[in-house]
Amino acid sequence: MNLVSIGIIAGVILVALFVLGLILTRLYRRASKEVSFVRTGFGGEKVIMNGGAMVLPVLHEIIPVNMNTLRLEVRRAAQQALITRDRMRVDVMAEFYVRVKPSAESIATAAQTLGMKTMSPDELKDLVEGKFVDALRAVAAEMAMEELHEKRVDFVQKVQQVVSEDLFKNGLELETVSLTGLDQTSFEFFNPQNAFDAEGLTKLTETIEGRRKKRNEIEQDTDLAIKTKNLEAEQQRLKISREEEYAKLEQEREIAVRRAEQEASIAEQEAQKKREAEEAKIAAEREVDLKRIAAERDIKNEDIRKAQAVEQAEVERRKPSSLPNKTAPSPLPRNRVPNPKPKPRPTKPVPPLFAKKRA
Repeated sequence: MNLVSIGIIAGVILVALFVLGLILTRLYRRASKEVSFVRTGFGGEKVIMNGGAMVLPVLHEIIPVNMNTLRLEVRRAAQQALITRDRMRVDVMAEFYVRVKPSAESIATAAQTLGMKTMSPDELKDLVEGKFVDALRAVAAEMAMEELHEKRVDFVQKVQQVVSEDLFKNGLELETVSLTGLDQTSFEFFNPQNAFDAEGLTKLTETIEGRRKKRNEIEQDTDLAIKTKNLEAEQQRLKISREEEYAKLEQEREIAVRRAEQEASIAEQEAQKKREAEEAKIAAEREVDLKRIAAERDIKNEDIRKAQAVEQAEVERRKPSSLPNKTAPSPLPRNRVPNPKPKPRPTKPVPPLFAKKRA
């Protein structure tokens, strides 16, 4: 009996532990890094961030709070465009990155003011979008359109400063603001009957027409500059062509002069060679004539010498052999005359060239 009683008691204990564990599993709620919750009811308010807590039905109620960063996009364009300090309309698209501040106080505030909306970005956007739009309009009204474009960082920082205070009241903190779109509103959305739009429309028209005039002046100046440049280039091109033609003509002239000089030099050399050949020929002929004349003269002289020798022998033969003294030679016979002195044979006239050389 004792063993049976012990077994029954042990079984009851095991069943009780199983039931208790099942109850704890069903009633114990744990928080995560992404979702915290606030438990209200029995025992008062308790913020659970990194741990867990028992949530008893009827006695407790929990409100989950999303701890992730949420991207809330705000767009203002056309009729809802922002009006700047210079009364211009600008289309703006901005992205706000918000999250619940990771502190017990902020989580409790977010659970109290926002409820379950932190779990739905669209519902949260509908709730806080008015704050964002108000901040955008307030900062845009302090800056001109050109300043918004040139000082986007300053614009974003001012919006962030204005929004942060309002979000803190809901337990939220603004991580950053991104200005993803900024442009002038289309001309058709300016209402001439609106004082702001009328002033902005006037200024916009002046700017557009002034820019159009300036653009036309630039285009005309550019066209004139292009034509002037083309004219200068064409003149330079013609000048270069003219210089090239002049250079060619000068080169041809120099070549012709050089060719004529060479031809004249060749002709002069040929004439010199021909003249030297003629002179050599004349000199050779003269030498032959001189030798011939000398030969003829020698022959005549020899003939004369022989004739004289004959005459002398004849005279010696006729002398009387008995005469002791020399007597005058007997006169020649009447029919014999003395041998006349031979006349020199005329020679050919010497050419002027040889005359010059002989001189």
